[in-house]
Order: sequence, then structure tokens, then C-alpha cells
Amino acid sequence: MKYLPRLTCLLLIIVLFAGASPDTSQRWSADKAWKWYKEQPWICGFNYIPANAINYTAMWDKTSFSPDTIDRELALAEKTGFNTVRVVLQYLVWKDDPVYFKKTFSEFLAICDKHHIKVMPCFFDDCVFGEETDPVLGKQRDPRPGWYAWAWSPSPGHSRVTDPSTYPMLGKYVKDMLQTYKDDDRVLVWDLYNEPTNGGLGNKSLPLVRKVFQWADEVNPSQPVTIAYWNEDKALNELIYDNVDVVSFHNYNDKQQLTETIDTLKNQERPMICTEWLNRPRKSTVTDNLAVFYKEDVGCLHWGLVNGATQTDLPWGHRPDDPAPTVWQHDLYTSGFKPYAPKELKLFSQYIKEAKRK
Repeated sequence: MKYLPRLTCLLLIIVLFAGASPDTSQRWSADKAWKWYKEQPWICGFNYIPANAINYTAMWDKTSFSPDTIDRELALAEKTGFNTVRVVLQYLVWKDDPVYFKKTFSEFLAICDKHHIKVMPCFFDDCVFGEETDPVLGKQRDPRPGWYAWAWSPSPGHSRVTDPSTYPMLGKYVKDMLQTYKDDDRVLVWDLYNEPTNGGLGNKSLPLVRKVFQWADEVNPSQPVTIAYWNEDKALNELIYDNVDVVSFHNYNDKQQLTETIDTLKNQERPMICTEWLNRPRKSTVTDNLAVFYKEDVGCLHWGLVNGATQTDLPWGHRPDDPAPTVWQHDLYTSGFKPYAPKELKLFSQYIKEAKRK
């Protein structure tokens, strides 16, 4: 969930490693990945966090999980026709009570299924936008007005990412969730790690990236696995290239740069899903970029549904004393369920309805 000005270096890295051998024995062949992809509708959805949750810990925690809120908000998504949501899971909530966490995640899957929406769960996330680099259980802090994602909580937290002694328990978490839901058709794709190396961690994240690919390989779920290309880290991108079943990437750039990225990623000859996009001030817009995804048959999950506690209408890095923005960065609805830009919702509905599989 961070801006990259250009992906030139990333694209060169991808070309450089074309033809490299995969590290995991269970990695899907390109033919299997394409067969799976063609059996899906055109994947079009969003990254989801309930408007009343300040972070993903709050979304799942015993003190604040709100199925009624989720149900109401996903009903909005169903009206537009969205068919996929991406959500970050929280390791710490699972560690506290695995039975509770799986019961809660199952309830979330049931709500999504009610609204004809499939789920892309993500195990880990290195992003930080405030002052805390580790999650904390229980009631979360209140929003700080004017601060984008003020209380964002990584999973599992930076201290665990950099401490190999935590990996056995992290492995239990990943494998427990994969074993439980590995044949659940409500799960579309497993996104193993959101933006590893973000939040100042750098290559300290790479050992955990290697491990999470290994853990997924050991379980061998029926759904594909992925990690998105999002920056220019050569070692990270080599790991991604060698191990993903389907290609995913983040792109908050204008339609020209989006098209360039897609064209180069075609080198991998696998289905593609852009798992983060939509930054109106930077010209990553519904009007321009959605047409590119549709034309190229690339799945797309933009950031945000209902604007709320995370304040992602603000731009990255916005602070309380900064001038109020004139254009929302993310999200489609106000907290009162009013469309931010009705034209955008009409375009989403139009493209989703017109998308056909050959």
C-alpha cells in the first residue's frame, strides 16, 4: 500500500530472471495456472477493511469483530458486481486463540459467499504508517484525524519478522490456516505476504518470505499462491518470480505506466492480478485504468470500499496539520454509504457485466 514512481528496474529484473527454475516442487505449471484462471470470472474487487476498523487487528479481534458491519458493507459491493476481496489476516489474533480465529474467518467467508464474493487472504504484512511496528491485542487506538492509516498494525509485526526463533510458531499459523481451508472454494488465491521489506525492514524480511513459500509448498493447497511485485528489490523479486503460481503486482501509476508494467509481466506467461491500485491524485483512476485491466484480462483489486477509521481518503504521508486534500486517494463510499463518485461505480458495473470468458 505504497507509491512507486516507476517500475523500470523491476521490469529489467523480471526479464533477467526469465527461465529461472522454481524453488518449490509444488509450484503450478503455467498451463495449470491458465486453466484455473479461465475457469474464474474476470477478477474484479477490492482490498477490504470494515469502516469501523482502524487496522486489521481490529477487524479480527474478539473485542471488535463486527459481522453486521461487514454484511452491510459487502451488500454494497454485491450491488456493483464485485466478486473478490483481499484481506490481511492477523497472526497475533490467531496465536491468542486459533479456534476463535478460524471460527471468525469462517464467519467472514460465509458473509462473502452470501454476497457472491470470493476471498484472497494474506498472511503477513510489513506496512507501517504510524508509530507502532508490532500489533497489540485488544481494543485498538482511536483514529488520529488527518493521519493516513494512523494505527496500522503489521502482521506478524517487525520484531517477529526479524527473529527466526518465532518462525516455528509462524509456520504453525500459516499451515493451520492452509490445512483448514486448502480445499475451500470460497478462497480464491492465497496471498502469502503483502509488501515484504516495507516499513524500513529491507531484506530482513526475505528469510520469512522463503519460509512462507516453503510452508505453502508443504500443504499444497488446491488454490494458487502468490506474492505481489511491488518494489525494485532484486532479491525479493527473484524469490517471487521463482515461486508464485499466478503473477500479482501493485501499481498506483497512471494508465501508461500500468500498461508498460503489464506488457513486461507478460514475459512470465502466467495469469496476472493487480492486487492494489487506485490513487486518484496520481492518475491511477477508475476512468483510465479500469479499461486497461479489462482490455488485458488482468484481474484488479483496488484499495478500499467504505471510507472509515483508516482515513484512506487522505494521501500517503498526510499529517494532521497538512491541508485537506481536494480529491480522495482511495475508497468508493462515504461512511454514510453514499458513493464518492457515482460514475466510477457505473464503470465498474459495466466492465464486470461485459467481461466474458472465451
